[in-house]
Parts: sequence; structure tokens; C-alpha cells
Amino acid sequence: MTTAHMNPASARPLNAVTHAAYLTARLLRTLWRMPAFLVIGLVQPALWLLLFGQLFRSVVDLPGFAYGEGGFLRFLTPGVVMMTALFASAWAGTTYLQDIDRGVMDRLLTSPVGRGAMMCATMAHQAAQTVVRCLIIVVIALIAGARFPGGVPGVGVTVLAAVLLTLIFSALSNAVALLTRQQATLIAISQFTTLPLMFLSSAVMDLHLAPGWVGNAARRNPVEWAVVAARQAMLAHTDWSMVWTRLGLLAAAALVMGLLATRAFRAYRKSM
Repeated sequence: MTTAHMNPASARPLNAVTHAAYLTARLLRTLWRMPAFLVIGLVQPALWLLLFGQLFRSVVDLPGFAYGEGGFLRFLTPGVVMMTALFASAWAGTTYLQDIDRGVMDRLLTSPVGRGAMMCATMAHQAAQTVVRCLIIVVIALIAGARFPGGVPGVGVTVLAAVLLTLIFSALSNAVALLTRQQATLIAISQFTTLPLMFLSSAVMDLHLAPGWVGNAARRNPVEWAVVAARQAMLAHTDWSMVWTRLGLLAAAALVMGLLATRAFRAYRKSM
């Protein structure tokens, strides 16, 4: 069947995918021309990994620390991966703010490009950066002496969990940018959400050593879901039911957040 005879209803999903691909390529070309942003985003995670890995390596000897096998660096690596994904994706809305200031957003909204394609493009752009950063962090951990019995499948699950976490918070950041159109507001909300979520998880400390209320809060925290999935996948004896449950929760949250963030375009258009 030729394109001319294609059912318009069936063509719409193809157009959406095509539009999302073009917009993603636009953002990736910008990143390719200025790779310094990607490198700069790795400096802080590398410091966390190397400094915290050495400063707190004796923590694994504390009574009640459940993940002491393999050393603190093995425990810390999944946490640093998720912290990197969290902090980077919280700034995703900056892309929309730049497009708004330059008039690009208004031109896109008057074009045939679907709102869902626009949202998917920015989320895919952030996910691609997350994949690169995660792999580099794992390589740094390996060079520093960490060993992951889960092997390649464990690293794959870690990257997948980080990507899903990125999708959740990049969608949130995009929504905030569309609703507020203020850089200062985006920064304030990003800091207000990311830091508590990081500390209310086992990213840097075993929750067996934390107060009970922290553990209760962590069970509802997407960052904790991602950390648990990655950490379990990297163990020698993985509890795959725990891994798939957490990945499922992350995927559901990413879908819901993406749909809600797409609706923010309506509020943006009304405020124009």
C-alpha cells in the first residue's frame, strides 16, 4: 500500500514517531556540537564515587549493613548512577525554556508536530545522555576496583532503571518549564524535589541503618525503586522478582508522568 492510499488514522502514529525522531536528532546534534555539557555532568558523579567510596568504605563493617559483600564501592555505584540520572533530568526543562525565549516553541506549536512527539523528543534526548553517563560511571567504578557479579545483564538493568528514572523526572521538569516559564522557579522546584528524594533512598546508605520512617518513605520513592533494581541486578544471586517489580513501577510512573506533562502544553497555550 502506498503512502497516498494509507489510512489517515494509521498514518498518525507513524507521523508522531517520525516527528519525535526528527526533534530528538535536533537535540542530539546540539549535544554533539557541545559535548562539554556531557563531560561536565560527569565531574560531580565521579567525585561522589571516588571520594565517598574511600571516605565511607568502613561503613560496610557496621552491624546491620546488609550489602557489605564486595565493599562499599560496589554498594555505592548504583546509587551514584541514579543520583546522576536524577539531577541531570531535573534540568531537562531548560531546553523548553530556551525554545520559549527564542520563539522556537511557538513555531513548533503552530506546526503539524504533535505535542506527544515534542515531549518524547526531549525525554529521549535526556535518556541518551543518561545511557552514556551510566556506562562511564560503571567503567570508573571498575577501574577503581569495584566488581559486579551480575555482569553485563546487571549493568544492562542498571542502565534501564536509570533511563526510566530519567524519563520520570525529565517529564516533570518539562511540565514545570511549560507551566512556569521561569528559570528560577525550575531551579527551586528541582532542588526541592531531588535532594529529599536522594536522601530518602538507599543511594548512599543502607536503609537498615536508617530510622524506620525513612524506610517507609523510601518504599514510595522512584529513586529507591531504581537503586534497588540496579543493586539487586548486580549481585551474584539476584532476586529477579524484586528487580522486575521495581522496573515495572518505574515504567508505569514514566508513562503517567509523560502523559501528564504533555497536557501542560494546553496550559502553556492558554497563557500565551
